[in-house]
Amino acid sequence: MRKITLEQLSGILEGLPANPRVVASGNFATPTVILNELDRVVPEYRLHMLNAQKGIPDREGVRYETAFVGAGMRGSDRLDYIPCRLSLVPVMFRDHLRPDVVLLHTSSQRHDTVSLGTEVNILPAAIEAARAFGGLVIVQSNRQMPYTYGDAQIYDHEIDYLVEIDEPLPTHADGAIDDVSMHIGHRIADRVSDDSTLQLGIGAVPDAVLAALTHRKGLRIWTEMFSDGVLNLHKHGCLDDDVPLTTSFLFGSQELYEWVNLNKRVRLMRTERTNAPSEIARQARMTSVNAALQVDLLDQANASRIKGKIYSGFGGSTDFIVGALHSRGGQSFIALPSWHRKADVSTIVPLLHDPVTSFQHSFVATENGIAPCFGHSQAQQARNIIENAAHPSVRDELWESAGELGFL
Repeated sequence: MRKITLEQLSGILEGLPANPRVVASGNFATPTVILNELDRVVPEYRLHMLNAQKGIPDREGVRYETAFVGAGMRGSDRLDYIPCRLSLVPVMFRDHLRPDVVLLHTSSQRHDTVSLGTEVNILPAAIEAARAFGGLVIVQSNRQMPYTYGDAQIYDHEIDYLVEIDEPLPTHADGAIDDVSMHIGHRIADRVSDDSTLQLGIGAVPDAVLAALTHRKGLRIWTEMFSDGVLNLHKHGCLDDDVPLTTSFLFGSQELYEWVNLNKRVRLMRTERTNAPSEIARQARMTSVNAALQVDLLDQANASRIKGKIYSGFGGSTDFIVGALHSRGGQSFIALPSWHRKADVSTIVPLLHDPVTSFQHSFVATENGIAPCFGHSQAQQARNIIENAAHPSVRDELWESAGELGFL
């Protein structure tokens, strides 16, 4: 590894092959300094980021590429969406989408390592693919990035160049939880017992679930990501102190980042580990909570597309739904409001017209109730969804549609 200045980096980037594939830290750990320098120097390139946020380079000559679309790439006519479960993205780097350069946002050095900090995810696989096939690994080392353990630790010999920076990380402040999300969260939390393992993301419903679990004991965390709701469980003594908290990336408050810094109870692991259905299935009473845009009477969920156009992607939901169903005592919730206020339509529909993201969940959860699905016949699933999950104003229409489609 060689420490360099931003000016020296420019000369190195000029030596990249034409139209290189650039893999960069995604989510809320964008390596803004070195990514902007690459954008200034390299006229054309493919930018691969997971859940890229606003503020990334956006111009002709930059082709976006991702398996999970974030706000920074959503709606772009220069986007190549790659359908893929999150646990399989590392296979794509190894066999299909080999990076020419990997740009990372890490902690400052500690002994002979840096840490990927808040964002591990698919990055270890990208590093390995770059090193195996002649690509470069370039780091912006930020003293304000927390040092986390697990697969987050990257050794000096795995890095080609390091640029030192000092700037604050993006943070997320918990907002007020709306009444609908609160109802959904409490209904789900009522079905979570002590000693369960949790997978929840960020958003109003996960926040409401976690807020309603502060009287539980022995809870464990095996998830794709977590935020301040898990820190709150720690403060209330709800977590099993003997089991590490396992995740793949983080986003939250400055307090959360300070808590995970050098905290050996928290392990940030690579996606192939956290999202492997076989590993998820081994967790005690694995409870998975994922969101959807629509659910139909066959318990099929659309969480990826709006009117046929890609909105996000499979993400990790498919991995965790399968893993939770195989876990002893496990359960998988697909959660959504029963009515879309902006579009003014029911989110429970007779049959999906957009592609299916996932299917076969334990329960469909809305503010109206919990609809049991797994282990029931097609007809009983439809009845349960109409009676327990659908908005009351559309139930008669759904009964009629269910009969016409032969679901009953």
